[in-house]
Formats: sequence, C-alpha cells, structure tokens
Amino acid sequence: MSMNIFGAEATEEKAENARLASFVGALALGDLVKSTLGPKGMNKILQSGSSGEINVTNDGATILKSIQLDNAAAKILVNISKVQDDEVGDGTTSVCVLAAELLREAEKLIAQKIHPQTIIEGFRIASAAALRALERAATDNSTDPARFRQDLVNIARTTLSSKVLNQDKDYFANLAVDAVLRLKGSTDLEHIQIIKKAGGKLTDSYLDEGFILDKAIGTNSPKRLENAKILIANTSMDTDKIKVFGARIKVDSTGKLAELERAEKEKMKAKVDAIAAHGINCFVNRQLIYNYPESLLAEKGIMTIEHADFEGVERLALVTGGEIASTFDHPELVKLGRCELIEEIMIGEDKLIKFSGVAAGEACTVVLRGSTNQMIDEAERSLHDALSVLSQTVKETRVVLGGGCSEMLMSCAVEEEARKIQGKKAIAAEAFARALRMIPTILADNAGYDSSDLVAKLRAAHYEGRSDAGLDMNEGAIGSMVQLGVTESYKLKRQVVLSASEAAEMILRVDDILRATPRRREAV
Repeated sequence: MSMNIFGAEATEEKAENARLASFVGALALGDLVKSTLGPKGMNKILQSGSSGEINVTNDGATILKSIQLDNAAAKILVNISKVQDDEVGDGTTSVCVLAAELLREAEKLIAQKIHPQTIIEGFRIASAAALRALERAATDNSTDPARFRQDLVNIARTTLSSKVLNQDKDYFANLAVDAVLRLKGSTDLEHIQIIKKAGGKLTDSYLDEGFILDKAIGTNSPKRLENAKILIANTSMDTDKIKVFGARIKVDSTGKLAELERAEKEKMKAKVDAIAAHGINCFVNRQLIYNYPESLLAEKGIMTIEHADFEGVERLALVTGGEIASTFDHPELVKLGRCELIEEIMIGEDKLIKFSGVAAGEACTVVLRGSTNQMIDEAERSLHDALSVLSQTVKETRVVLGGGCSEMLMSCAVEEEARKIQGKKAIAAEAFARALRMIPTILADNAGYDSSDLVAKLRAAHYEGRSDAGLDMNEGAIGSMVQLGVTESYKLKRQVVLSASEAAEMILRVDDILRATPRRREAV
C-alpha cells in the first residue's frame, strides 16, 4: 500500500522514473552543446528575454550559464562545465558532452538489467585506466624554452581553432603566448587587461606592453609625463556639497552664503595641499574631480585623471605597485605607484591613457578590434579561454595530442583493461571506452565527414601502434597530430575525464527525486 506523506504540492519520483528524468535532462543538454564541439562546430544565438540583447557564441560555458533549467541532472552538468571553466578555462563543451555520452551508455546497460552500482564500479576501473594511459602519453618540454614555446603556440592554435578567431589563429596564438610568458609563471590574468574597441578588423588587434586606461587626462594637465609618481585615490573632490546626510543650512544674507563657499574652498585647498605633499606628479581618482581642485592641482603641475572606475584603479594599483588611498594626513604611510611614461594615445576614434614601463613588468594590455560588438565579445571569450589554458600549462607543463588522438588512446587502453575484468563490470568498462570514442565521432560529424569510417580508421591506426594518429579536420582523413601541431594541455584533458566520470557516477546513483512545495507569496 502506497501512502502520500508529503505536503499538498510536493512531488516524488521513484526508481525508474527518477533515473529516466535524470537521463533525459542530461542527454538533452549534451545534444544541445555537442554541435559546437571542435574546429567545425556551429554557433548558437542567445537572446535575452527582458532586454533583447543577443550573444553569438560557441563557448560551452557561456551557453550553459545562459539557459534556465528545471531538470536537476542537467544542472549538475552545468555545474561541472562551470568548474571546468574556472579550473582550466577551456574544455567546457567536451566535459558536458562526455558526461552525457557516459549516461547514454549507462542507460543502455540499465535496460539490460545491470545494476547502477555495478556500472559505477566498471566506470571507475575504466576511468583509472584512461588516466594512466593519458599520463603515459603526456610529454614535457619545459626544460627546452624553444620547444616549450612551440608547445604553447600549438596549444593556443588548437584552442582558438574551435572559436571565432579560427581564421587568424596563428596571429592570436602568438599574441596570447607573448602575453602569458610576460606573467613569468603567474596564473593571475588580472595583469593582462583586455580593451574592446569596435572598428577595423580582428587582425587590427594588438598586444601593448604596459597598461591602458579607458579615460581622459584632465583639462590643463600635461598630456605627457615621464618618470611618473602616481597617487591612486578613492576620495571625493567636489566643493559644493554639505557632507552631512539630510543637513540643511539657513542663511539670512548672501554674505553668509559666500562665507560658507569660502570655507568649503579653504577645506578643498587644504586637501589639495595634503595631496601635493606626497611629492607626486600624477593624481588618479576613482571619483570625479571638480573644476576648482583640478585647477589647483594643475597649478602645482600635477596631472589629474578622474572617474577611473573601481576596476580601473584596482588594476592600476596592481600594475604600478601603488596602493589606493582615501586619506592624506600621513604621506609616509602611502605607497605610491610608479611608471616611466604616461601619455595619451588614440585607438580608432577614442582617446585613452597609456602607462608604459610599469613597476610590475609582467603587465600588458590586449586591444581587441572587430566589426561588431558581438564579434569582439566572442573574440574576448575565445582569447580568455586561450590565456587561461596557457597560464595553467605554464604551471603544469605536460602536453598531450588533440584531434581525437588522446580520446582514442584512452579508449584503446580501457578496452585492453576490460579484457582482464571479470563479471558484468567488464561490460561497463567497454561502455566507457565507447563513450570516449564518441568525442572523435562528434568532431567528424560536425565537420560533415563520414564519422563511422573515420573513427574506425583511427581506431585501427592506434591498434597498429600509430599513437600520434588523430583526425585531420581540413582533409577529412587520419593524420599525425605531431606533424599538424594539434596539441592540448594535459591538465585540461585530465580534468575533462575526471569531471565527466564523477558527474555520470553521481547521476547514476539517483533513485529518488523529491521536489519541495513551491513557496507561496502572501498577498499584501
């Protein structure tokens, strides 16, 4: 006898129904993003329901973040995609597709009356075998700077080949590698600023050594300054406000009003004198600088830059070695920023401020140009993925081959392992190998090639001992990934397999979905 013990609108899905709901949600999400995978992947248009704003992208993390989901299992796949994006920066589509393919294979096994726990055990053995094979195949050229740089360029080219920058991937790969190598081993991408300016074409983009601030130099200030000592501040520089909230002042004559104004001016003059006492020749403020303090600072020969938004002053403080100050009574405690040259430059129609020879020598700015805002936004996402992967590779220097080569290598290793496993777990391990082979299959399908034929040839090539064989997407044939320079980060591939297998295990364990009663809004 079944009895409902839940509240009015709370629902429960049990056993097969719960598992089916989980599988359906995860597979639908995998099918949604798999057409964006690889160098011949397609784009998706994301349109906002409220503002009508559109994004054109094939970045898995951006697509998955933008869609509203109701299915619990689908949300798990979105989460692993976000973790992949935070951890490595790329491989967000691959991890989602691999998890969905593992669940597709698991669904077939459950239909054959194999218990989910048996499938999970088989998947764990297969995952360990795949990661061992991946580690054996990884190479490390970190001791040879020239070869390591070539590895980084190849990784950047491979990452960008599936993005909007595909046509100019050589240009942008070198740009990204130059930017990351300036970081000298750091993974802090805050030092690399990206400025987007519509106009021109994508190859008009360039890497500028130094820091560029998208603001204007104050009136009457010098437009060029050498050996700058910079005070970065977040303070109010306006004279016409009484600073007590809600305060009112009544005066009985214009003379009294003039006295008040004089007192305000004196107060501001004292503040400007305190600022000048720091021995600076450039003052950058997050807030506005009104005409009177600006003229006082100009008289003292101090360059003023106002309304540098919070992100701007934070990053400027980081790269010039200064600190953001709010009070100026103790100049000896304030850390000033320094740079060799501040000058005004033109990008397109806009004037910007360039800080050259900054204290943090690793700082640089990438200026992105393009015909439309959507194109520049997608170029920024693509470049961010490449920069993230490269900065992680500088830390974990091992690399593996791309183009479906690593997946086929792992698949063959898992099949070898499955022969030694006894019982039904062997069937689950073979299913894991089939799911890994789906990655090169989808790559070939997206390019419009005969995937069955290509993947069969690729598998045969690996069993013949050609461990560098992968899919050549330009020729629609099997090629050597070493000669083609299709290289990927070992950390990225390892994270994809780990995250996808863990997510698939978690969803497989589900046998009950409980939905709480929706909260009612009380009428006021």
